[in-house]
Amino acid sequence: MEKMNHAFEKVKMLVGMEVDDDNEQPALEEGNSFAFMDDFNRQCTLTTKQRFYGFAICLVAGLSCTILSILVFFHPIKFGITFTFGNLLALGSTAFLIGPKRQVSMMLDPVRIYATAIYLASMIIALFCAFYVHNKLLTLLAIILEFGALIWYSLSYIPFARSMVSKIVYACFDTEF
Repeated sequence: MEKMNHAFEKVKMLVGMEVDDDNEQPALEEGNSFAFMDDFNRQCTLTTKQRFYGFAICLVAGLSCTILSILVFFHPIKFGITFTFGNLLALGSTAFLIGPKRQVSMMLDPVRIYATAIYLASMIIALFCAFYVHNKLLTLLAIILEFGALIWYSLSYIPFARSMVSKIVYACFDTEF
């Protein structure tokens, strides 16, 4: 029974529900690496309805920014800002569904740590090129890198998708002329 209660408390924590502080104090004292995120999840509890509203609003806003960025495609700096902001909103929308702790845990999973790092770095590079460098060519190259990183990051959530795409690309470029 104790194991079931402990498991239920962990599930509650993952989805952001209130947990009893009696069982969670030892985990915080042991120097758990996610102690900050545990505390953050405890402070940011949302109802299921609020989670779906937050997810829907962030996702719609993110997709709107991404789609509206096409209107300013010929202005690479504006395009870079709106496209990257749309990606950040869409990425943040999933934190409403699964909670910020689980979102970070999944992003830092060994299977997708490199894809996450490249994706986040490409967003930073795109914003840096748009805000500080003001070079249209560099911003456009950063957006192309960001789009490729977005695809590779998204494929990391589909089992065997990255290996399949890698094999297809390798097969396309491995033909003899």
